[in-house]
Amino acid sequence: MSSAIANGLAGAGGGIIAQIITYPLQTVNTRQQTERIAKKGLVASSNPSKRPSGGTLRQILQLIKTEGWGGLYSGLKPSLFGTAASQGIYYYFYQLFKNKAEAIAVANKHKGRGDGTVGMFSWLLVAALAGSLNVLLTNPIWVLVTRMQTHTQAERKIMDAKRESIISEASECSTGPTLQDRLAELDSIKPCPYGTFHAVGSSY
Repeated sequence: MSSAIANGLAGAGGGIIAQIITYPLQTVNTRQQTERIAKKGLVASSNPSKRPSGGTLRQILQLIKTEGWGGLYSGLKPSLFGTAASQGIYYYFYQLFKNKAEAIAVANKHKGRGDGTVGMFSWLLVAALAGSLNVLLTNPIWVLVTRMQTHTQAERKIMDAKRESIISEASECSTGPTLQDRLAELDSIKPCPYGTFHAVGSSY
């Protein structure tokens, strides 16, 4: 087995282990970022239960309470695939370009153009090329992961907006179904399943 393939497999394996351990923190971090973006230019809700919690641990506990343990690991499957692909691709191409740079340095030494060592600029170029290929090949995977991490959060915001609209309409119109009936009907709506294939389909 070549050194490039061995490094690629080692990087993929290590990345998968690290991803499984840290994924709940990544989910909370992604939701915190999208929450900040969504609230820019908007008035904060007057309902304290709708406001984001202060600390990371509190947000994790709140997420478990509202969505269960599955909420912390939403999008884990494509994330694991993305991590394995990302780490594997980076270390594979890094080793490949490293071997090429060392071979060029040795060839130049034989021609009297150097001492056979790879310079700092060459190492930076090797890392930059490997990183660029990694991003180009794996970026679509991370787009899917982010969509799956934030889907439940987005659905909850849509439901909150519908609830506010129903309350507002009920205060303006006294005819038709009662407010309690309309809210009960809204609460009975179950969220649609949202897996990897749903995230892929929503991209088109």
